[in-house]
Amino acid sequence: MHLYTYDGSFEGLLTVVFEAFERKAWPTGIAQEQVAQPGIFGETIAVLTDEQKAQRVWDGLKKRLSVTAQKELYYTYLWEQPGFELVIFSFIKLAFDNAESIEGNYTAPCVLQVQQAAKQLHREKHRMEAFVRFQKTTDDLYYAHIEPDFNVLPVIIEHFTKRYADQRWAIYDTRRRYGAYYDLNATSFITLDATPRKGLGVLPESAITQEETSYQQLWQVYFDHVNIPERKNPKLHLRHIPKRYWKYLSEKQPRLQVKLSS
Repeated sequence: MHLYTYDGSFEGLLTVVFEAFERKAWPTGIAQEQVAQPGIFGETIAVLTDEQKAQRVWDGLKKRLSVTAQKELYYTYLWEQPGFELVIFSFIKLAFDNAESIEGNYTAPCVLQVQQAAKQLHREKHRMEAFVRFQKTTDDLYYAHIEPDFNVLPVIIEHFTKRYADQRWAIYDTRRRYGAYYDLNATSFITLDATPRKGLGVLPESAITQEETSYQQLWQVYFDHVNIPERKNPKLHLRHIPKRYWKYLSEKQPRLQVKLSS
């Protein structure tokens, strides 16, 4: 029995693949080093991330997999569900062990699992791109919290960088405690010293511009006026906008009091 531990990065996981093939010692478990629980029996192998070894594995996969399959494999890593590391390892080993393409070989459990994981990740990516709501701060930064089921932040950055290329913004994943910041030139990953509160309206009133509050009020008024009670279809509504995403939407928050100017 062989338990491999790594630092949690995609490159680290690819390094595990390299080491397993090098040793001819196939893993019975793969876990991030900070949560790994070595067993009484068997061997625990701590793997240090090696960029060159990881690149060799990835280059080898490029010769055996289509671009779509490569993306699905990376999406499975971001999927983060229990056992995803062994799914990825099994998929890669199957790809290297077969001269023919393994894509479409759904009799192999790992191939089907990778495709299903990628579909779930893609669905979450699409919803985050649709439901993220920014708040404008007093220092002209557009800020948003997210708490996605899967680690979609690395794959939604391109969408927001293109869509909001003319303004500074930050998106912070409160579940995984890291974020992305765009400074008008490039997007980089960030971490915060303090854990931010969750949900819409998490920023203190002193950090939000009056203009931002007014926009939220106007949107709520608009939503209330265009909403037609006779055409309500709760089941269809929940299918398109699951309840776990409501915390991001202004129209789902308590109504703000509109201040009328004299």
